Amino acid sequence: MASDKTAHFQNETDSSESSASNLLESTRKVIKEALEKLGYPDEVYELLKDSLRMLKVRIPVRMDDGSVKVFTGYRAQHNDAVGPTKGGVRFHPNVTEDEVNALAIWMSIKAGIVDLPYGGGKGGIVCDPREMSFRELENLSRGYVRAISQFVGPTKDIPAPDIFTNSQIMAWMMDEYSRIDEFNNPGFITGKPIVLGGSHGRETATAKGVTICIEEAAKKRGLEIKDSRVVIQGFGNAGSYLAKFLHEAGAKVVGISDAYGALYDPEGLDINYLLDRRDSFGTVTTLFKNTITNKELLELDCDILVPAAVQNQITKENAHNIKADIIVEAANGPTTIEATKILTERGKLIVPDVLASSGGVTVSYFEWVQNNQGYYWSEEEVEEKLRKVMTKAFETIYNTAQTRNVDMRLAAYMVGVRKMAEAARYRGWV
Repeated sequence: MASDKTAHFQNETDSSESSASNLLESTRKVIKEALEKLGYPDEVYELLKDSLRMLKVRIPVRMDDGSVKVFTGYRAQHNDAVGPTKGGVRFHPNVTEDEVNALAIWMSIKAGIVDLPYGGGKGGIVCDPREMSFRELENLSRGYVRAISQFVGPTKDIPAPDIFTNSQIMAWMMDEYSRIDEFNNPGFITGKPIVLGGSHGRETATAKGVTICIEEAAKKRGLEIKDSRVVIQGFGNAGSYLAKFLHEAGAKVVGISDAYGALYDPEGLDINYLLDRRDSFGTVTTLFKNTITNKELLELDCDILVPAAVQNQITKENAHNIKADIIVEAANGPTTIEATKILTERGKLIVPDVLASSGGVTVSYFEWVQNNQGYYWSEEEVEEKLRKVMTKAFETIYNTAQTRNVDMRLAAYMVGVRKMAEAARYRGWV
């Protein structure tokens, strides 16, 4: 069963060489257009189209059977004109240099959108954590930190969790960095356990940020969240928490999916039942016989569609069949540039990934601030601050889209890139 899951997952993943390259190229296209709209010269684009630094490391790990396996890892630092770089570390069998580069650029855009004093960073290790023991994962985590320790730190580059990494892995990394640095340094990394300086609300931050964006988008369309019909593609960390939050707000979650298929009930699914039965990878549809495909799920009749799985799910092939009035992107790059144009022409409201999923980096920033000041906030304080930041960012981007007569994606990039471009200009880099 494990090998079947691995094969299926690798078929579904968005992290292959070609898709990572496409992700990087499409990101560059939107950045170029945003800078042109803002009137910046070509040299600003040349500076921002790639990471300033890309580190490739080799990590030897003693495995449980006594053998030594050498893993490849990456750390990209896109731009530190505004401040230290910030971004997650993913453990995934299909991590590539292009993917890490593109995601570091996205982190810079996200930081600009929510007005944080950061540039973007990203890291990854080519591995399959589902085939590794607890001890092997710890050795890999510590080995990665040793390999990148001279390039990271609370005022240089601050890692965080990402795909297949969690608070335990962050704790191992923080402990290893503190040993190298010879003093306790919780501000080196975010997404830690609460007892080691983590922040309340960090685990649910991405889903909470998406929920806030859905609420704001619904207001613009005159739609009540209560009794609205929602479809969520993906039932991992973000998708499952999102389903929970929307269900609690009174929405009807009529469809959800995982890598193996999708579930649909026009009267609303029993979300609490599904949450109780999902496994650690977000799989639940294998327990049911009457499933539909992910393709059918995207085209269901609903008010709000949330792609929260992998990239390139809404394309020019199916964009004309999307019935939802509001599309809120919780995944990275789920809608292609061509599909964005089609949906915008059809009058759909698209809340782009770089805005919708920026709740995670916002609460990571809160954690870093709390570590630096040694004073910690309650969960209510964190949520209040997150709501204020996300609401302001949504309003800024929505107004930019309206006044500039552009779609929300381009408006988000225009807002996100401006702070970085201005900081580089003041520093005399361009």
